[in-house]
Amino acid sequence: MKRYIKAGCAIELTAIVTVTDDGGSSGRLRRDFDVLPPGDVRNCMVALARDETLMTSLFQYRFASGRGLKGHSFGNLFLTALTHLTGDFASAIQASAQVLPVLGQIYPATSSDVILRATLANGRKVEGETKISRSRVRIDTISLKPANVKPLPAALKAIAEADLITMGPGSLFTSVIPNLLVEGIPEAIAASPAMKAYFVNLMSQPGETTDLKASEHVAAILRHSQRRTKRPILDVCVVNSAPIRGRALLSKYQEQTATPVENDIENLSAMGLTVISADLLRMSGKQMGGKIRHDVGAIGAVAFELAQRGRRLQSRLKKAN
Repeated sequence: MKRYIKAGCAIELTAIVTVTDDGGSSGRLRRDFDVLPPGDVRNCMVALARDETLMTSLFQYRFASGRGLKGHSFGNLFLTALTHLTGDFASAIQASAQVLPVLGQIYPATSSDVILRATLANGRKVEGETKISRSRVRIDTISLKPANVKPLPAALKAIAEADLITMGPGSLFTSVIPNLLVEGIPEAIAASPAMKAYFVNLMSQPGETTDLKASEHVAAILRHSQRRTKRPILDVCVVNSAPIRGRALLSKYQEQTATPVENDIENLSAMGLTVISADLLRMSGKQMGGKIRHDVGAIGAVAFELAQRGRRLQSRLKKAN
C-alpha cells in the first residue's frame, strides 16, 4: 500500500467499493461491455487523488453531447477500456492508479457480476440498485444475486491488517451493506483486531432510511452481517453533534421526505457501542446548491484519532501475548 504522512504518522488507506450500480453511465457500460460498474470506483480514485490536477478533473469530466458519449464520464470510459486491456476490473483499477496517483489502494468488493435485490417493508421485491434507490417504501432486507460471491484476497488481507475499519457515511442499503453481503468480508471484519466504526448519515434517504434512527441504521448493518458471522463487526458509532439549522434548506430536503437522522445515543450505547459525538457538519450556501454534508476535515480528524487508538490497542495486545 502507498503511504502518506499526517501529524508525523504513516497512514495506509484502502477503500473497498461496492459494484452493484446499474444506473447512468456505469449501468450503460455494464450492459454494453460486460464490465463491472466503474462509477463508484472512479469517485473513490478522485477522492483519494494526491492533488487537484488537470487529470483529476479529466476523470470527472462528463460528456454533455455526442451520440453514444452523452452522459458518460471520461473516468468511466478509461476504466472500461483498461478492464479489456488488462483482463479484469481489479487490474484496471491498479493500472489506472499509475495515471491518477491515489493515496492508497482501491478494491472492488467482488470481481463477480452481482445484482442488488431488496425486500421492502410491504413485502414487495425490487431488483436493481437504481430501482431500489427510487423506491419510496422502506427497505426491510437487501441481498445479492448470485448470493455466494467471493471477495478479492487483497481486500481480505487489507481488512486483517487494518488499525481502523470504517463504514459510512453513505447510502445504508445500496452502498454500505452490499459490501457485507460478499462471502468472507463480514467474517474478516469480525476477526480483524482493528477498531470498527460506523459514521452515521446526517440526513435520512427517501425510501432507504425514512424515519430510521441512528440505532436502526446500526441494527440493519448487524442484521445483514450476522447472516455470515455471529461476532460483532462494530465497536464505535460516530454521530454529528451540531444542530442542523436553516428552515429553507431543511424544507427543501423535507420536500423529498428527507429529515435529520435522530441520534438516539442511549440506544446506541445499550447496543454495546462506544458513541463519539462531534461537530461534523458542513452546510453549503445557495451557490453550492444548498446541501447538508459532512465536513471532510472534521470527519477525517475523527477517523485519524480512531486509527491511532486502534494501533495503540493492537500494540498492547501484542505485548500482552
